[in-house]
Amino acid sequence: MANIYELMPLVQGDELIYIQNILKGLTDEQARLFANIYNARRKDPQLVLLLAILGFIGIAGVHRFVLGQIGMGLLYLLTGGLCFIGTIVDLVNYRRLAFECNVNMAAEVSRIAKG
Repeated sequence: MANIYELMPLVQGDELIYIQNILKGLTDEQARLFANIYNARRKDPQLVLLLAILGFIGIAGVHRFVLGQIGMGLLYLLTGGLCFIGTIVDLVNYRRLAFECNVNMAAEVSRIAKG
């Protein structure tokens, strides 16, 4: 099996464990295809944090749009990040938000790589 650290050097923590479990069932060629697609689509937690901070400057909800949560992004945009409370909660939970998005993305990319 291909070395996950060579294929995806930026993946850490729970995301790394999750990706390792996905890669167990793939051939080396499928793992490389998975890594290429996943690295292009993966949401970096630091980007999510930066965009959530941007919500305090006046464009609340941008991080939700980037995560593919269009409905929540519109809600945050129209309510000022739910009066900044939602934005504060997202600042605390930015890693979880990115992880949940990446888990969904990994499942989708896994189906592409296997297919």
